Amino acid sequence: MAVVGVDLVRKWRAGARVVMTVVLLGAAVGGCSDFKLFGKDKPVPDQPADKLYNEGLYLLNVKNRPADAAKKFEDVDQEAPYSEWARKGLIMAAYSYYTAGKYADCITTAQRYIALHPGSPDASYAQYLIASSYYDQIPDVTRDQGDTDKALAALQDIINKYPGTEYANAAKQKIEVARDQLAGKEMMIGRYYLKKKDYVGAINRFKVVVTKYQTTREVEEALERLTEAYMALGIVGEAQTAAAVLGHNFPDSTWYKDAYRLVKSGGKEPAEDSNSWISKAFKGIGLS
Repeated sequence: MAVVGVDLVRKWRAGARVVMTVVLLGAAVGGCSDFKLFGKDKPVPDQPADKLYNEGLYLLNVKNRPADAAKKFEDVDQEAPYSEWARKGLIMAAYSYYTAGKYADCITTAQRYIALHPGSPDASYAQYLIASSYYDQIPDVTRDQGDTDKALAALQDIINKYPGTEYANAAKQKIEVARDQLAGKEMMIGRYYLKKKDYVGAINRFKVVVTKYQTTREVEEALERLTEAYMALGIVGEAQTAAAVLGHNFPDSTWYKDAYRLVKSGGKEPAEDSNSWISKAFKGIGLS
């Protein structure tokens, strides 16, 4: 019985050694395993930069997965830094982030592109992506307008740094919309003060619209509201000037009809005082 027991133990140990050998060999040669042999990672072969770039284009244009495409374009820079492929990959990464609505990532990537390639033909486009990212985040007039200010600054940078480009022309159009937004914010607050009969507070808000945003669509109402506030305070001369400037520049405006009626209710006619701040504000841009 003892001899039989010893033979069984010997056979079990031999079998165990065979199993362990098979396991180790499988780990060493297995192509799909994450098993680490002696604590070392299996090396992953590098991919050519042009292949990564084309994969990014495929994800962007065919699969409509811009966020994944952006990551693939960034991989190009890691595989071939300072190369032409890296430069192209970086601007495409910024565009892909913008398309995906990842504005913070787009801004960061585009800023990096400009820092690395300030003289590139695509630098103006990178700046436009930054401005557009801020522009697309402009909130409604009831909320803080910090992003609107950032959008205006970035859009103005395009005009200053890249005049004559197609992006400068597009920036000018977006600036007008952003200025309308800021003017609308001032009008909203001014109307609130007017409703509360805080006429001085209201005038200060409407004054911002008249002095800073004369070319926006809000200026007609601002002049009418100024007429209303000045009449309520008994400062008839300024009310007359506000109505006169409104009528001179926007004779067909419904806001002028309201302003005219307000002045007439006080027994006066619209009449411009050339020394008024309202007249000076409009003469500065040739509207009055």
